[in-house]
Amino acid sequence: MLRAIYPGSFDPVTYGHMDIIERSRKIVDELIVGVLCNKAKMPLFSAEERVKMLEEVTKEFRNVRIVPFNGLLVDFAAGMKADLIIRGLRAITDFEYELQMSQTNHKLEPNVETMFLTTSIEYSYLSSTTVREIAAFGGDLTQFVPEAVAVELRKKMSTKGECKK
Repeated sequence: MLRAIYPGSFDPVTYGHMDIIERSRKIVDELIVGVLCNKAKMPLFSAEERVKMLEEVTKEFRNVRIVPFNGLLVDFAAGMKADLIIRGLRAITDFEYELQMSQTNHKLEPNVETMFLTTSIEYSYLSSTTVREIAAFGGDLTQFVPEAVAVELRKKMSTKGECKK
C-alpha cells in the first residue's frame, strides 16, 4: 500500500491545493493531507478551522484523510507510516526551496521519498496569501477557492474588520 503525505498550511485551501489533492489521490492508495500547525506563523485560520474546511472540500474522496501536525515533516511521515511526500510546484522559485527541503528530508529519513507535481497552469499564479488579500478587500473569491472556503473567508474577514469596499 502506497501512503503519501501532502503537507501544507492551507490557510486557506485554494483550487491550486485541490488540484494537487485530486491528482495525488489517483496515484496513491491513501493520501494524508497534513495541516501544519506552525507556531512561528500567524495564520488567519486555526489548525482546527483549516482541518474542518479541508474535510468539507475533500469529503467525496475516499482515500483522502486530513490530519493536523507540528514538528518535522519526516517525523510526521514516519508516524503516519507514509513512504512518500508530495509537494506542489507553481514556479521555478518554488523548486529551489522544495529541492532543498526534499534533500534535507531525505538525509533525515532515507526511506521517505519526495515527488513533485506541477500545479495545473490555470492555478500556477494562485497562493493562499493572494486569496487572503482578495478576501480582505471583499473581492470575488469564487474562481480561487471552493464555495465552502469562500463562506468561511467572508465570515473571518467580517469578524476581523478587514478592509472592505
